[in-house]
Amino acid sequence: MFMRILQLNLNPDYISDFKKFYEDTVEPRLQNVDGCLFASLIKTKPDQDEYISLTFWKTQQQAENYEHGEVFENLTELAQPYLYQSGDEWKIQLSENMEIQYTQDEEEPTIKKYNVEVQNGKDDNIVKDSDKMFLRIVSLKIQEHHLDEFKKLYADVVIPSFRKAKGCRNAFLTQSVNEENDFISVSVWENKDLAVAHESGNEYKEMIDKVKHTFSHFYLWRMSLEHGHNRTVKSTDEMKVEHYDVVTGKSFI
Repeated sequence: MFMRILQLNLNPDYISDFKKFYEDTVEPRLQNVDGCLFASLIKTKPDQDEYISLTFWKTQQQAENYEHGEVFENLTELAQPYLYQSGDEWKIQLSENMEIQYTQDEEEPTIKKYNVEVQNGKDDNIVKDSDKMFLRIVSLKIQEHHLDEFKKLYADVVIPSFRKAKGCRNAFLTQSVNEENDFISVSVWENKDLAVAHESGNEYKEMIDKVKHTFSHFYLWRMSLEHGHNRTVKSTDEMKVEHYDVVTGKSFI
């Protein structure tokens, strides 16, 4: 199983149009692409224009084939009118004859790729019942000498905790293709209230206590600093928790 995240900044004037475009064009095209199991458009805060196209694939190779194929190229071209284009950002470069050139720097969607390493149940169960679901995504860095231990703890501690949580449909752990210490834990919920309730409960705190020794050294130091000196420190190594509503989604299984 392979997870592909495409981050998008949409033009605020065309958000509703893009949702229709995703439902009427993107999902039907992906349904016919070999290996694609599921596609969804998700977003975090209602007042933001940042969205994610989240897709699951049988294998990484099938996802890569799609990314370098005509379908992806065509969909990218069709999506351009809906994306935010910054008219204030320019790129300066030298031409072959050493003349300065100014070109508008258009934002490119960011693609992130993850292998599903630990999951609850079979592959097919991850992407079924996609309607009206809510996603909780936790990004975190793990110490390199604790990678295997963290995966085992996720299977032995985290998955059983999610199984007992009210409203949790599924949970799984993914590992970055490019950075082996970069992980994302994804849990699927019936609604946001149940996800937040679990996050603020004792069961969740106990679960974190059992696995946090594998987190990055900076994250552990930050936790001790905030606890002992009432300070807030942030970095790219910290555990990042985000909640996402599913705008539209479809399973192809």
